[in-house]
Amino acid sequence: MTPRTPAPLSRRERPAKPALTYEGIVATAVRLMESEGLQRVTMRRLAQELDTGPASLYVYVANTAELHAAILEELLGAVDLSPAAGKGAAGEGGSESGSKREGEGEGDKREGDWRERLARLLGSYTHVLFAHPSLAHSALIARPSGPNYLALVEAVLALLHEGGVPDAQAAWGVDVLLQVATANAAEHSTRDRTAGAEAEHHALVAALRDASPGTHPRIAALGGDLTSGAPEQRLAWTFRMVINGTATTPRPAR
Repeated sequence: MTPRTPAPLSRRERPAKPALTYEGIVATAVRLMESEGLQRVTMRRLAQELDTGPASLYVYVANTAELHAAILEELLGAVDLSPAAGKGAAGEGGSESGSKREGEGEGDKREGDWRERLARLLGSYTHVLFAHPSLAHSALIARPSGPNYLALVEAVLALLHEGGVPDAQAAWGVDVLLQVATANAAEHSTRDRTAGAEAEHHALVAALRDASPGTHPRIAALGGDLTSGAPEQRLAWTFRMVINGTATTPRPAR
């Protein structure tokens, strides 16, 4: 006797799918980004991963841009805010500005000039983006607004306040500082993924080194120094330069 084909399970007999939640959607989106790249994190692909229809996701996330901002917000939880938890980070009431993350709070991270600690904080933010290259470029236009992003902004403002930077300059400066950090991460992540980038860099170094003093006297005078320094050194110097500019450049009169 030919065995009968098993009857398909009815919808009532199938295991119930977990209920959709905003947190679950974002967690799944982060996993997709890490395994397939940010370009694959679309509403349709995410819905497929969650075994639902795209329309169900729009209840929680308005569009792909908002989804990418939510991914960035989630990853900002890895930024080390401990440099802002020292002197000057506490308000008049004695409470600390900025949230603490797991593993934070060691005294050595709170030591040093406020500029150095702010540069370390910005460096941590940049390295979070370095660790997720496909997200770095998107971060230039993504606008997260969750607790992790607010904690980052609060930590930067706390350090600027500790340094005596006028509030008006700090209010504009925090945006510039984060833009510089984000742009640096986006540039390097794009370069690292571009074929022939290393050859182009070597060609640029050679062109600057061999520039004629007759036609390009300042380039010839500086020569190899134009491309000197390790990337980490140049990044830290960039942060200090912008921090000092924020502290010393008044806002224009209204």
